[in-house]
Amino acid sequence: MSIRIGIMGYGNLGRGVECAVKHNPDMEVTAVFTRRDPQSLHPLTSTAAVYPAAEAAQHKDEVDVLILCGGSATDLPEQTPEYVKYFNVVDSFDTHKRIPEHFANVNKAAEETSHIGIISVGWDPGMFSLNRMYANAILPGGHDYTFWGKGVSQGHSDAIRRIDGVKDAKQYTIPVPEALEAVRSGKNPDLTTREKHTRECFVVCEEGADQARIEQEIKTMKNYFDEYDTTVHFISQEELDRDHSGIPHGGFVIRTGSTGWEDENSHVIEYSLKLDSNPEFTSSVICAYARAAWKMAQEGQKGCRTVFDVPPAYLSALSGEELRRTLL
Repeated sequence: MSIRIGIMGYGNLGRGVECAVKHNPDMEVTAVFTRRDPQSLHPLTSTAAVYPAAEAAQHKDEVDVLILCGGSATDLPEQTPEYVKYFNVVDSFDTHKRIPEHFANVNKAAEETSHIGIISVGWDPGMFSLNRMYANAILPGGHDYTFWGKGVSQGHSDAIRRIDGVKDAKQYTIPVPEALEAVRSGKNPDLTTREKHTRECFVVCEEGADQARIEQEIKTMKNYFDEYDTTVHFISQEELDRDHSGIPHGGFVIRTGSTGWEDENSHVIEYSLKLDSNPEFTSSVICAYARAAWKMAQEGQKGCRTVFDVPPAYLSALSGEELRRTLL
């Protein structure tokens, strides 16, 4: 039996989910839900039905796991607690400071309706979160460092596009080289948010828009840009399409620590990602957790989960015996 996947939102992430499902033989995309005219949408999966987003609840029996592909700024805080009333869901909510609040909202709705909701799935939060947790457990007296980029942040780019007068935008997160080198060398520096990364924005404005106001709104946006040195470039749509069409990303999770009775031996744990396509990699992580959501639902579990709460074996299509034989 294939796990029936529904996709809510057919942008870069939604199309990435389709590509990921293609590589997972135990899954199939059965439904795509959109706020656009369904007739205008032509999914890569020819057998997938396309429905208006407003009618999603009417099709709950056609979907085992609904993957929510909206933005973290305004979509997911509303969508995930709502759709978990009708479906088992997975989202990629990535506003780190609001995860506890989002978890509580989703957990309440999921518990009440006996569904599973796995939130904040991707590579950070997600894979990076797991690596931070593992490294903390192994080197409890150490120091954590996370660097992102250089790459396009989908969430931050989406947040810029929501500003009145913005037509299109791309935002790059860039590690400060001196900070990265200091960490790798074992100096254990105390770094502020501003000292670790810079942010660079390329913005296309609507005709007549107030660029000074837009730049000020970007640089002061809480939870996104207010703690960083941010550069804003206003460019044409042609320049954006020509020079910034890709969606690369990546980064590093580093934990430094020591062992021995007198802490005489030093260690550095580093996990890195280099991604040609941020949304396609994120979608691949999400699909693995969609499998986990389905397994948990089959067991009768309910409520909200994060990557910390999901047994690693639940992510794989392989049996326990196969995992022990081939990967352990």
